[in-house]
Order: sequence, then structure tokens, then C-alpha cells
Amino acid sequence: MATIIPFCGIRPAPDKVHLVASRAVDGYSSSDLKEKLKSNPFSFLHVINPDFSDGKRTRPGSPERLKKVKARYLQFREEEVFVHDSHPCYYIYRQQKMGQVYTGLIACGSIDDYFDGLIKIHEQTITEREEKLKQYLEVCDFNAEPVLFSYPNDPVIDQITEEITEGHPVYDFTTTDRVRHTLWLADDRETVKTLEEHFKKIPAIYIADGHHRSASSALLGKYRRSQNPDHNGTEAYNYYLGVFFPENQLKIYDFNRVVKDLNGLSETQLIDKIKENFSVEEVGVAIYKPTCKHNFSMYLGGKWYSLTPKPGIVHDKEPVGSLDAFLLTEHILSPILGIHDLKTDKRIGFVSGIKGMEELKNQVDNWKAKVAFGLYPVSMEQLKLIADTGHIMPPKSTWVEPKMRSGLIIYSLSE
Repeated sequence: MATIIPFCGIRPAPDKVHLVASRAVDGYSSSDLKEKLKSNPFSFLHVINPDFSDGKRTRPGSPERLKKVKARYLQFREEEVFVHDSHPCYYIYRQQKMGQVYTGLIACGSIDDYFDGLIKIHEQTITEREEKLKQYLEVCDFNAEPVLFSYPNDPVIDQITEEITEGHPVYDFTTTDRVRHTLWLADDRETVKTLEEHFKKIPAIYIADGHHRSASSALLGKYRRSQNPDHNGTEAYNYYLGVFFPENQLKIYDFNRVVKDLNGLSETQLIDKIKENFSVEEVGVAIYKPTCKHNFSMYLGGKWYSLTPKPGIVHDKEPVGSLDAFLLTEHILSPILGIHDLKTDKRIGFVSGIKGMEELKNQVDNWKAKVAFGLYPVSMEQLKLIADTGHIMPPKSTWVEPKMRSGLIIYSLSE
């Protein structure tokens, strides 16, 4: 059964939390990043980008850069930008964004659960990236961005969470992207014990986002075990940071595709080839969003089209073969548009559904792409089926919300 434990979090001082917590660094343009670093001395971006303060450039991922990250983090602690909780807590986190409310718990998952398959995956990781992240963790010695987990809805955990969120939060702030973040502590011994024991009744948890962070944390824990002759299983490196949401608290958005060219085809030729396996209906200039599983939208030449697979194309009994992302690649992207590797082909781009179908139209209208395809969102049931049967989803199949801010809660891998 799942091991989901409380921990002594390292977190921003309450008066600085709105200044410290930051989006992932790749969520900023270079000009915005520079402005954030210049205008906000407390941003966690200073830890992630330590070169800004001294002006001495280091190569990303190099030992020199990682040592500077660690030093900047320790400086934030010395200056009491961060405080360290004195006893283990669960942290109840709520995010309100675009009319959606997400409530979950920040806690630690077990690397043994990862190795034993109790933490279930649906995405293939890249060994080189795993190793780079492991090196980052080994030097920097902390988790600052939790893995996003999902677990089956549980009424007891829901009740405890609801009772805690009726009390006074330790953080409640809204960021400039109009997202509200609220945090409560579940820190009394009885509540902590009840949550920990009840999580043990959950048979499995699912990674919704953060497969590489999970894999690298497990690799680091395995390495440190091998280097510690006194290893006893209670060390911090046996666990890693996660935010755990019940299934009904997550939202899976579509993850759509844009293609830069038509592989030498005219628009008419492309449509004719698609018609071999799909029913194609022109729906006009008004934005068209897929209405159900196995229905696709296509934006081409200023018009929207509805694409529906013909009989025999979909194999619903196959966990992967029935996914819309697979069908699109198998019957359009690869054989017609010549895109065979979604991870490496620079002719294809991916647009998260949170940006809406409007973004697909914008990219085609502004000549960034020649054709765009909208997909219906993957369901939680599909995600779990893939994970439970040991299969892997095609790249960029899901965009899962909420996204956490870096530096809101930190887990030390050695303390």
C-alpha cells in the first residue's frame, strides 16, 4: 500500500511567500526573466539562476552552476527568507485558477513505492535527462517542485482536508497571473497519524506530471543507499516531494498539435488523403472544438474541419491504440505528413489545451504553422488504464492542472 508521509517543510516566511514562489523558469521569456530577477530580490528564480547576482556566467547543469544554486539556496535560508518547520506536517494546498478549484496535500512519496510499482507511470523517461536531474539533486540536495500525483478519492481524507481548510491558512496570496494560492498546515499529531495511516490503505498512486523528477529522485536514493553502510530506510533520500490530489480534483486538458508544413502536399491533397481513414466535415470559420473521444478538429487554410475515424480504425480494447494522440500520429501525422518521431521532429509543435483552440488558429493565421489539430482530452480512466497495464502514452498526450510554483515548499534530501 502507498507510503505518503509528512515532513518538516522548508518554506517562505509568510510576509515574503508572494515574492518567493515562482513559475518554472521555462515559463518566462528571457526579457521577463531578467525583469523578475532585477525587480524582486526574494524570487526563487535567484536560486535557480544564481549567475544573475554576480554576473559570472556558468554552463547550465555544470558542477559550477549546481554549486552556485546550492549556495544561493543556503543564503536564502541564512537570511530567513525561508523558515524550517520543526516537526513533520502535511500541507493542504489549494489553487484557484480560471474558475477551477484544486485542493490536495503536499507530502512525500517513497522511492520504494516507485521501484515496486505502487507509484504508477504512464510516460517513458529519457535516461540522459534522468541522470542530469539526479546530478542536480545530488549537489543541490533539495526538492523545490513537487511531482503531481493522483490517488483514488477517499472520503476520510476528503473530510479531514475539508475540516482543515475551514481554518486559518498560513498562506493566502494571488500571483500576477491571477492564480490564487492558499496553504494550511495539518500539524497536530492525531491528524498527521490519521492521514498517514489512511494513505496506507490506498493501493496505488499515479504520476500525473513529473515522471523525470520521480525517476531522478529514485536514482539518487538508490545511489545514496549504496554509499551509506548505515542505511536503515528512514533517511530523507528514501522519499521525495509530491503534491497529492484526489482524482476529482485534477483537470486533464487536451494537448494539441501544430505542423509547420504539409509535407509537399496542397491543402486539397491533404484533405483527400485524410479522407481515406476519416470522415471529414467542413464546419466553417467559427472555432471548432472536438465534441467527444475520437473526434478531432483541424484548422487549415482559414477553415475548421471535424475529423471522425471511419469504422475499423479505432481499436477500443487496446489501451494505447484507442488513444486519440496515437490515432492522429498513426493515421495522419506519420503516413501523410511524414512526422515519425514526435520527440525530435522540429516540424511539429504542441499547444496545451489551457490556451484554447484560439491558439491553434493564431499559429496558423500568423504563419507559425500550416495546419493544426485539436484533440479531445484524455480521461482519468484512460490514464489509469495505461498505467495499470504497463503501457506508455504517446509524447505530449496530457496537460494536467494545477501546476505548482517552485519554492513554495522545499524538501531537504539530507536533513
